[in-house]
Amino acid sequence: MPMLGLGTWQNDDAETCATSVGTALEAGYRHVDTAQAYGNEAAVGDGIAAADVDREDIFLATKVWNSNLAGEDVLSSTEDSLDALGVDAVDLLYVHWPAGAYDPEDTLAAFDELYSEGLIHNVGVSNFEPHHVEKAMDVLDAPLFANQVEMHPFLQQEELRAHAAEHGYELVAYSPLARGEVFESDVLTDIADAHDASAAQVSLAWLREKGVTAIPKATGEAHIADNWASVGLDLSDEEVARIDDIERTDRRVDPDFGPDAWD
Repeated sequence: MPMLGLGTWQNDDAETCATSVGTALEAGYRHVDTAQAYGNEAAVGDGIAAADVDREDIFLATKVWNSNLAGEDVLSSTEDSLDALGVDAVDLLYVHWPAGAYDPEDTLAAFDELYSEGLIHNVGVSNFEPHHVEKAMDVLDAPLFANQVEMHPFLQQEELRAHAAEHGYELVAYSPLARGEVFESDVLTDIADAHDASAAQVSLAWLREKGVTAIPKATGEAHIADNWASVGLDLSDEEVARIDDIERTDRRVDPDFGPDAWD
């Protein structure tokens, strides 16, 4: 899985979404992330189809929404997602949250079926805590490939990073720019100035140093290009340590069915 992808959350204008996906692919991105809940799978598919990049070179991920997590609904809604995306299979299918109709045995049996049929190439989960991940790994026949969670310098997910390393799955970071708050950090802007870079690039480079794949959302060409430039930014050990010491804050994404509602 490429270490930097394009997130498409809130990119719900069809023309803008398709254009931004195409722009990102032309710029060098090879990982595109969407979800049933984003309402833009068809537009993402249009952007992929229009880009001068072979489908087999693109790592495409989507997510099954909470209301579709009963086994039969997983199967039918995933077929709908594939149709909307205009593809025969996706490279990664996530459980969006361990919430709603999610039942590990029923839900993940459907994911195993999709995997066995070749309609999905990898199984993922999203917004899972370690105990959710371990239960999923116990139930699944297919290997668990990734867990996508909110992660950035203000929410460093130390426990999940250690868990991922121990159990051999990938960690994927959404909201890696903390919804723009990275630009307000003196530490990040100071490091950025030293590299003639942006605070966004520094945050993305830090995530890469942690072995985490980031999927920042972006629509404009300049923003897409700025994020992509992080691939060429190398941070020193001292700079990584300075970011590690940034004061932690709360989640930016915590709906009423999210972590604060869990036992």
